[in-house]
Amino acid sequence: MKAMIVDDSGATRFILSKMMSELGYDVVQAKDGQDAFDKLGDNKDCTIALVDWNMPVMNGYDLVCKVRAENEYNDIKIMMVTTETEMTQVVKAIEAGANEYIMKPFTKEMILDKMKLLGVPFEE
Repeated sequence: MKAMIVDDSGATRFILSKMMSELGYDVVQAKDGQDAFDKLGDNKDCTIALVDWNMPVMNGYDLVCKVRAENEYNDIKIMMVTTETEMTQVVKAIEAGANEYIMKPFTKEMILDKMKLLGVPFEE
């Protein structure tokens, strides 16, 4: 199983990568949306992507739109993990193709609950 963590914060990437590794995932990290999209080409077997909204180069919303425009990535579950708390932003992300949305700060239990909702496998 493979997960992609997309966040411009190295600390957030580290925390999410550790969590996902403990759940049995091989982790690919990306520092922004463009970096993530470029890495998806070599990681088409990603099960899930945890994506921040506010990043330089390409933000998370634009990444979701770009990924959802490509049929080869239809099976990847996308979870926004962001500080964006406005309901309009949540709706915008879901309409663009994000499968779930978590507001920072988050806990491992919150991530697990969303993964269960998405039917994404993990090791306990």
